[in-house]
Parts: sequence; structure tokens; C-alpha cells
Amino acid sequence: MIDRIVIHATLWVLWLVRKFISIDRRTYLVLSAGALQPLLARIGMLRAHAAFIKAKDRCPAYHDFLQAESYQEQGRWSLASVPVMTKENYVKQYSLEQRCYDGRIPASGVVIDESSGSSGLPNNWVRSAEEREDVKRILQLNYQLIYRDQGCILLNCFALGPWATGMNVSMSLVDVGILKSIGPDQKKLENTLELFGPNYRYLVFGYPPFIKQFVDSTRLRLENYQLDLIVGGEGISEGLRAHLLKYFRTAISSYGASDLEINIGVETELTIGLRRLCTKDRDLCEQLFGRESAPMLFQYNALDYVIERNEAGELLFTIGRQTSAAPKIRYNLRDLGGVLTHQELGQQLAQHGFKIEELAARQSRFPILYVFGRGDLTVPFYGAKVYPTDVEDIISANPLLVSQINSFQLVSYEDEQINRRLKIHLETVNNFGGQLPALDKLREIFFAGLSDCNQDFREVTKMFDRSALEIEIHAYGTGPFAGRDIRIKNKYIG
Repeated sequence: MIDRIVIHATLWVLWLVRKFISIDRRTYLVLSAGALQPLLARIGMLRAHAAFIKAKDRCPAYHDFLQAESYQEQGRWSLASVPVMTKENYVKQYSLEQRCYDGRIPASGVVIDESSGSSGLPNNWVRSAEEREDVKRILQLNYQLIYRDQGCILLNCFALGPWATGMNVSMSLVDVGILKSIGPDQKKLENTLELFGPNYRYLVFGYPPFIKQFVDSTRLRLENYQLDLIVGGEGISEGLRAHLLKYFRTAISSYGASDLEINIGVETELTIGLRRLCTKDRDLCEQLFGRESAPMLFQYNALDYVIERNEAGELLFTIGRQTSAAPKIRYNLRDLGGVLTHQELGQQLAQHGFKIEELAARQSRFPILYVFGRGDLTVPFYGAKVYPTDVEDIISANPLLVSQINSFQLVSYEDEQINRRLKIHLETVNNFGGQLPALDKLREIFFAGLSDCNQDFREVTKMFDRSALEIEIHAYGTGPFAGRDIRIKNKYIG
């Protein structure tokens, strides 16, 4: 009991301090100082402990979950000893009400978000007024830190309605600029840019595939506009970023999930510089992150999130906020990745002859989160795992393909002779008027690309003939791409 009183009293004082620091971007910058990072990590763990105590005492689902997982407290509390939440063992086992504190949805100020359902049936998530206000404050601070000026027109092209990202972006940023919520509608985006003209500065938000489709097919001369871009929902390759930077002055990705919340991490000058370095130097990339292909890289505040990596290389997220409607403690998104402190990254780069100071002029000392993508969204092929990001990297690195291919899907199957085959479905852009290489040439491009970027694929190539890799081309919106819902993320696994 005394421990709980001390924890809550300490957190109340820290909440007041954090509230003051978060008033303005200049005071918030204090948190990114290197000397404060160990302290922020310790406070973050203290908040995680308090969230655990509250969940165990007041959340019916979590109390039952601990019993089902045979959890027993022994000695000093440790987050690592707490059972891991997943959709399978927690979200799908308990009702929405059971997963809320006190077994009920708060009576007012609540927003219910829905996941896109891109990996199965959609799930629903309850957000309290307090946690939405907290997310809003951090989003606004990040916006001010990155873009500084006022008067920017914010064009929100994320899916609207029950989906988490679009509505949260609109609710959070309406106070910092001129906001228009468009949704993923290319015609409305074109009409808006025409209506306001090139004299304004625009910040566009959207899913990478939608933005790519827009820049590839729009009738507007985008070079006449001052455009910046924030993408989310899925990662982007450096090839795709380079393609988008032909039209946008900046292109930054944000990391989040409807299961947790948006904007957990954000790309910075440091992480973009590091990713570009790793894209060029694959030996360095493997030494830093265990793979030759560069992951998405973000920075996050350890005061708000405790992020761990389990033995399978999956990320576990704990949100320490005390005012959430429902607890999220060691939640496994099935995203593969890990974390590094700024100091650890600097030391590892120095061992390979690089100076972290040379990657970016301005650097926050917040920890680095690296993400390879959803671990359960791969296709197996002769023991190798082929990732959608591998195919995206190949397309984005080829000037012809990046301008002519809208999307793709991967399928691993057995033919009539029970031989394993890997098929890549390619969807051409809308109003396709160009010409793609012949199928055998495309097979060579993707075979060489997969061998180059995927070490496991390269190792198993001696086990099969190149004809085991098949390419199939589809006109826009046909074949496996027919009936696509533009409001949700693309499906890359067939």
C-alpha cells in the first residue's frame, strides 16, 4: 500500500512538471537533451508500473488475463515478468467493456476507433478524452518543432470515419493551421489545391500508396506548389521517398497503430540520415540492425512509452498514461524491430568509422525505434521469408517501375507438381499508357533485386530454378486488386 501511495504521489508531481514542459515547443525541447534520457526511461518504467497496478485492480479483463496466464508477483516488480498481450490472447477474448477500467465505457468524452482490418476482422478501441488530449498536445508539439511557421493549410488525406489515424489527425491539428479533411480522394485533393492556389504552403497527410498514385497521375503541375508530406499507416522505402521528394519539399513518416495510438514515433533528420546511410552501406545496416535491408527508423519519448524487444524480435509496447480508458501493457503488435538509445547508436557507428554528428545538423537525443514491419505479413519461400518491403524496394529503385506500378501482391503456393512457386502480382497505374519490360525481363529484375536485398532469399536460390519466380501484370483495379477499399491500407499478401 505504501509503495502504491509513493508511486502515485510521485507520478502526480511528474505530471504537473510534464504539463508545464509541454506548453511550448521550446520548453518541450528540454526533454530531448541527452543528459535527461536515463531519467526519462526510469520515469517511464515507473509510469508503466503504476499502469499495471491500476489495470490489475480496476480492469476486469486484465485481472482475468493475469490469472489465465498464471501470473504471480514474486519479489521486486519487473515489467519483463508481466505476460504479453496480443490480439489473440486478450483483445479477442474479452468484450470492449471488459477491457475498459471498471468494466464499462466512460459515459462521455469518448471516441471509439476501428482498426482498418487489413490483417483480418477490424477491432474497436476506446479512447478517453484525457488520452486524446495528450496525443493532441504531442502531435501539435511535433508539428511546431518540425514546421515552425503558422498559416499552413493542412490537407488530411487519411481515411476518415471510424478509422483511428484520420480522425485523430483532424481533431489534433485543427488548432495549429487551416485544416481541410479530405480523405483518400484524389479528385478532392486536386480541387482543393486548385481552389487555394500556389500562394499557400500545404502540409499533406496520407497513406504512401495513395500519395504515390496521386503524384503519378495528377493533372496538376505540382512543382508550382509549396508541398510538404507526412505519411503513415505503412513504411516507405528510400526509393519511394526520393520519388515523392520530386514533388514535396519534405517527406516524413510517423509510426503508430490503431491498437495503441498514432504518432508513437516520428522520423527526424537523424533517422532519415541514418536510414539513407544504411541503404547505401548494407554491411553497416546488418551490423546495426541484423539485416541488410534498412528498417524504418523513428525517435520516441521514453517518458510516454516503454518499448521492448522479445526473443522473436517483436516489439512490445507499454503506455504508461494513467488517464487512458483501457490499459495497454506489453502489447505485441507483431511488428519486428528493436530500440537503441542515442548513445548506443553513436557508439556503434563510431566502431564502424562513422560519426553520428555528421548524420544531421539538429539532433534530438530521444531513443531510436527501428521497425521492419509486421512479422506475420510475409510469404515463406524455401525457408526464406519474403517481405513486402523487399518488393517495394525493388520497384522504388527502378525509375520505370516506380512510375508505372501502382501496387503489388505476393503469393507463395504449390503448383500441380507440388513445387513451391513465388508469384508477384503487379498492378499498373491508373490510365496506364507506358510500356513495361517483358515478363522474363521483369523476372530477372525481381530475382536479382530479391537476391540483393534479402539475405535469406539469396541463400536459398540454389534450391530452385528461376522459373519458380512468376510475374503477373494486371490493369489498374483488376485481378486481385479489384474491389479494393481505398479507405484502408493496401493488401500486399495474397
